[in-house]
Amino acid sequence: MATTASSASAVLSLRLDGELLDRLREHAAQRGMSVQDYVVRALVRDDFDERFKAAVDETEKFYGPVPGRPVPGENPGRPGPGPGRAT
Repeated sequence: MATTASSASAVLSLRLDGELLDRLREHAAQRGMSVQDYVVRALVRDDFDERFKAAVDETEKFYGPVPGRPVPGENPGRPGPGPGRAT
């Protein structure tokens, strides 16, 4: 994909499995969207999620972890006794 920093948009060509394309068409139709708009929206949402997570991680580096937020890599488990367990 050739693009410059100042271009407003670019063309991206993808080869998709037929079943995936059918599912994308169904999801887009349910929302009254074109497949192109649906895919772009999904990519924008995923990009936002990644940037938001990076911002949270940077904030935690500076201020420390948020109390009650699970630490990546740790299994938070269940608080207290589980179902059917005596206390």
